Amino acid sequence: MPNVIDARGRSCPEPVIMTKNAMESNPSEPIQVLVDAHVAVENIKRFAKGKGYKVEVEENAGEYTLNIRK
Repeated sequence: MPNVIDARGRSCPEPVIMTKNAMESNPSEPIQVLVDAHVAVENIKRFAKGKGYKVEVEENAGEYTLNIRK
């Protein structure tokens, strides 16, 4: 079961910081991040890939779900 982070309505860098905190608290657990800004998607993808994680993005009606796992 992934750790779900709801960062909708938050502006960067807050969604990235929330993602970073989740990665540090349990590095092997999958993370699912919910955001509503494309810039947050790009920033989180760049950060997660830099840390060696795989990222899949799903878009639905202007909201994005990022599935992040090692």
